[in-house]
Amino acid sequence: MPPTNPKQDVLTLGCHLSIAKGLPGAVDAAEALGSNALQIFTHNVSAWAMKTLDRNRAEAFRRRLTASPVQFLVVHTMYLINLASPDDDLYERSIKAMIEELRRASGLSADAVVCHLGAHKGAGADTGIDRIVDAVRRTTTSGVFGEAPDLRLLLENAAGAGTSMGSTFEELGEIVSRVGDDRIGVCLDTCHAFAAGYDLCSGAAVDATLDRFDRAIGLERLGLIHLNDSRFDLGSHRDRHEHIGHGTIGEEGIRAIVNHDTIRNLPFVLETPKVMDGRPDADRINLNRVRRMRSEEGT
Repeated sequence: MPPTNPKQDVLTLGCHLSIAKGLPGAVDAAEALGSNALQIFTHNVSAWAMKTLDRNRAEAFRRRLTASPVQFLVVHTMYLINLASPDDDLYERSIKAMIEELRRASGLSADAVVCHLGAHKGAGADTGIDRIVDAVRRTTTSGVFGEAPDLRLLLENAAGAGTSMGSTFEELGEIVSRVGDDRIGVCLDTCHAFAAGYDLCSGAAVDATLDRFDRAIGLERLGLIHLNDSRFDLGSHRDRHEHIGHGTIGEEGIRAIVNHDTIRNLPFVLETPKVMDGRPDADRINLNRVRRMRSEEGT
């Protein structure tokens, strides 16, 4: 299990932020929000083509990152990737894109890369798992991973819609175990887990869900929490993120998550909506809610 010190720890918390103003601009935005964690895309995620990340841009970003309070940087891969695809052309393209995502993240001194697993598209879950295991092995043995010894690859759980892979802890556990690399871990998205049927609404529910995670995967494999409330009900299989405390997980559940002894020292990254009641400062409001939940628990 991750080491904990409930009395003397630091909340590692941030948001997914845009790079529309350049990569260093995302760090500027994180610092303005008082964040010490940051998640970004490194390119336009709606297209396969990735503009070259040249050395000067990467170096400027690393300098800005070093001068900032950000202590944890995670890169999220494009959504077009499907590591479970039965279509060979899409599958090979996805692996090639994954390798490039790792290369870019390494160049930015990221701590982790998060990816969705994709969908088996009717080929069956067993075939999907086989494809994912092979894809992750090929990605991590490509050479890029070896050049970045501190970089982790985190597989994100899914909400369970359609034929998507990774909605159960058992599927994730099998994939991680079969890949057999200690640097492969899991990113737990709270909205996705709740939509997939894992209750997170109370302290007791969070205990039970994390116990299931530990038995199926191992809490030592958990590297990041995507902290999102859910717009829809438990087991809905609908991936719709909601503002912290405003969804069906609710304030009690979110409070239990961010204060849980086994995960409280992990990084938490919000992917909540950017606008609240017509106001564009939703990130600041959501971050402050989480900080308040954490500080009130310790009083």
